[in-house]
Amino acid sequence: QVLLAESGGGSVQAGGSLRLSCTSSARPYSRSVFGWFRQAPGKEREFVALVRWHGGSAFYADSVKGRFIISRDNPTNILYLQMNNLQVEDTAVYYCARGDQYESDSRAYDSWGQGTQVTVTS
Repeated sequence: QVLLAESGGGSVQAGGSLRLSCTSSARPYSRSVFGWFRQAPGKEREFVALVRWHGGSAFYADSVKGRFIISRDNPTNILYLQMNNLQVEDTAVYYCARGDQYESDSRAYDSWGQGTQVTVTS
């Protein structure tokens, strides 16, 4: 099983930016799909963005489209989530995950990181 580790969370004022990173313990193979999910206190985990590791377009939740950008760096096995114009409602623990299907359903992912906290203040 692939081990994933997120970093880059923190506290930022509304309108600010953060970049999250997710490091994979193994080189992703061509079919791998990587996603970002988040879970706010008292709420269910929700999909944020996904991308196929070796090419293909990204897919975003409507709530983050136009503000967040998912990307990956193949040589270093790092997945990124650039988050711009952050809003209070973006406050959550953010998780990266790996799966084989181009799916926004969290059940399609079999490896998860421990999460990193993002707090946006007004």
